[in-house]
Amino acid sequence: MDIGQILTALVWVGLLGAVFGAILAYASKVFAVEVDPKVEKISGILPQANCGACGFPGCSGYANAIVSSGAEINLCSPGGKEVANKIAEIMGVTAKESVPMVAYCACNGTKENAKNRFEYYGPKSCASAVFVSGGHKMCDYGCLGFGDCVEACPFGAMGMGENGLPYVIDEKCVGCGACVRACPKGVMKLMPRGAKVYLACNSNAKGKEVTDACVVGCIGCKICSLPKTTPSGAIKMDGDLPVVNYNIEDTLTGAKYKCPKGCFIDKGDRSKSADQIAAEKEAFKAEEAKAAEAAKKAALEKAADQKA
Repeated sequence: MDIGQILTALVWVGLLGAVFGAILAYASKVFAVEVDPKVEKISGILPQANCGACGFPGCSGYANAIVSSGAEINLCSPGGKEVANKIAEIMGVTAKESVPMVAYCACNGTKENAKNRFEYYGPKSCASAVFVSGGHKMCDYGCLGFGDCVEACPFGAMGMGENGLPYVIDEKCVGCGACVRACPKGVMKLMPRGAKVYLACNSNAKGKEVTDACVVGCIGCKICSLPKTTPSGAIKMDGDLPVVNYNIEDTLTGAKYKCPKGCFIDKGDRSKSADQIAAEKEAFKAEEAKAAEAAKKAALEKAADQKA
């Protein structure tokens, strides 16, 4: 091939490139989709965590949903109230109050507390282990302990403890729910950030089945849900498992101290010694006994007055 042929080929390639470039430029103008400036503004405000807590595909998807579909403006957990207020200003609406949430592990089936049905030798992943007879744990509802939730957390707010259970660093958790979605057993849950006591059991099994699998599992005794224990009605039974309604304000102190299996965990106890916790329990019992005696005395006096 001589130099003339090479130059001719280069000229043709250049001409074809120019023609196709012009066609693409024209097509980009004809088929261009106009983006509402509000979408870009809102997207710039969002934290770009792309955690999916809002229920949309990433921060840009959420921004577009707000503008085009009227999605709620307070769904960004990482951004919280500050981001919601900024979005409200752009959209010309009033931001609704949202309750900040935090994740917790609804299982206390540590290596010491919970039994295994068999030894598992597959991939160290809860999502994989659950496909082998539902998992190696004897409790069908308990944490499998491989930390899929920890891996899923985009904010570094979780870790795996030596006891085989995940733990949450409340100060870092934004309540995005990534850990909840990653757990195949439904062990990871969300609760209001201001709440301190939560139910550390996820089992819907019957009493004997629970005790055979875990020494601290809920046996469905219903003590926590009794009006005497939780007068506010914040705890109701769903089958054999209590359900806490955090919309009803209650410290859940009665449930914490009266549960025979110790299923209600107080996050505030993490920083206390065993002696401090024991002393507080005794003080609660003494106060309860005092209240019971006062109620008995009042009932006797009322009966005496009626008789007179």
